[in-house]
Amino acid sequence: MSAQDRAPLRPGSVLLFWELAPSGGMDVTAYLGLTSANVTLATWPNLHGDWTPVVHPTLLEAIGLHAALSVAIDALHLANHLADA
Repeated sequence: MSAQDRAPLRPGSVLLFWELAPSGGMDVTAYLGLTSANVTLATWPNLHGDWTPVVHPTLLEAIGLHAALSVAIDALHLANHLADA
């Protein structure tokens, strides 16, 4: 999947894309939506069997980090607004 084929993700959204690897496993890629762009969060090549235990922890960490940064940005905007008042 190329960047041109993907619609922009909402900020904080995660898209998982998987396709069959030449060796029979799965190539899995996670994309994270940011305000300005979609970024590749992680790539796991040639996963075999149930790959959710490998992928899930990284996704939870990224979503949690994005949420924490969003709260920090909102707090900074509020502090700046109060300082200007």
